[in-house]
Amino acid sequence: MSLLFIAPDRNMSEWVDQVNRIDPNIEIDLWPAIEDKERVQFAVCWNQPSHILDSFPNLKAVSSLGAGVDHLLSDDALPGEIPICRIVSSTLVQQMTEYILGAVISIRRHYMTYLRQKDQQQWQIHNHTLPSQSSIGVMGLGEMGSPVARQLAKLGYAVSGWSRTPKQLDKITCYAGRDELPDFLQESQILICLLPLTDQTRSILDLDLIKQMKSPGWIINAARGEHLVDEDLIYALDRGLLRGAWLDVFSEEPLPDKHPFWNRPNIMITPHAASITHPPEAAEQIVDNYKRALSGLALKQRVNRTLGY
Repeated sequence: MSLLFIAPDRNMSEWVDQVNRIDPNIEIDLWPAIEDKERVQFAVCWNQPSHILDSFPNLKAVSSLGAGVDHLLSDDALPGEIPICRIVSSTLVQQMTEYILGAVISIRRHYMTYLRQKDQQQWQIHNHTLPSQSSIGVMGLGEMGSPVARQLAKLGYAVSGWSRTPKQLDKITCYAGRDELPDFLQESQILICLLPLTDQTRSILDLDLIKQMKSPGWIINAARGEHLVDEDLIYALDRGLLRGAWLDVFSEEPLPDKHPFWNRPNIMITPHAASITHPPEAAEQIVDNYKRALSGLALKQRVNRTLGY
């Protein structure tokens, strides 16, 4: 019985090495070089081509190669009875926390402006607020969002959080549900999106939401590109409803050469690099769930298909 990796845009050699390190007896296939489809019982996927996952008659479970699972939930070829799990690790959380802290500090301290001034040989100081004077809103208080919110609060930022269900976090003002979203937005001048991508959160970062934010604000999106309505962001920037945006994810990746975001000095672009799965740590979870699936045991970090995460 084999473990199959499907990741067309990735070099999977390190992943294979790590699985072999943990258990050299595991048979591994790399898509598209599959010797026997009937032997595949566990698949690990990232941006898998459509119409593939229903071609393995003995598939028992599927794992995402990272924390996100929207690429699996949106795949009609994945049979509904097949359980899905994902990678959740301290390394992913640490990287995301570092990324968000870097973005918030860069925004508050005007680092993007100073970089432009350097290119123009311009010497000009810009006043900046203290952390306690900066209103931060974190959308999504799950595996990523809660640690990020806590770390910002530890640094003295005024932090609010919004989630689908009520949460209680020390030193963080928590809001929940659609009814409390307007109150949360009114407290958020730097809005951080760390939501899972579901039918309820797709396109949530639209013009209506932006208009409710504490103005003039910033949006940081390190969740999924489909959370953001690109045209609404451009509209808001052009009309001064927002000062800028810091984006790591996009509805189309790589971001097309002619996309208007590239030419915007007040949009920071990073190439979906906020939090990258670390193979040695993630392989441990993959092997564990592979063995659980073969033994009929419950998977760790199993995804609730109804909730979408």
